[in-house]
Amino acid sequence: MQTYYSWNVNGVRAAARKGFLDWLAATKPDILGIQETKAHPDQLDSALRAPAGYHSFWAAAEKKGYSGVALFSRQQPDDVQFGLGIPEFDSEGRTIIADYGAYVFITAYFPNGSRDHSRVPYKMAYKKAFKEKCDE
Repeated sequence: MQTYYSWNVNGVRAAARKGFLDWLAATKPDILGIQETKAHPDQLDSALRAPAGYHSFWAAAEKKGYSGVALFSRQQPDDVQFGLGIPEFDSEGRTIIADYGAYVFITAYFPNGSRDHSRVPYKMAYKKAFKEKCDE
């Protein structure tokens, strides 16, 4: 039986300080998608950037310390797509799509609408684009 996890880590460096790598080694998921990494891979040490036993894929926001997703997979996917192919969303590092042939695993960090609702149109546009990608 394969195991799949999705986890909003609210900062991968903070999660690492709280035992993220120990948890990963103990649970050994086949695939783990993490959201809200808030880091570029070049800001991370190699153990966190590419945990032993996993193929690692990162989609970071252009703005450092903001959003971002990562995927850790024991099996090499047949294909990996970073983003939805729409620059306004892809610049925020919100989506990784991994195709394994028999199935597809997606890790995505959906936008918040903001307290003042200023990003609700952006959020709704992302949701629409995400659904269209899933329908392909």
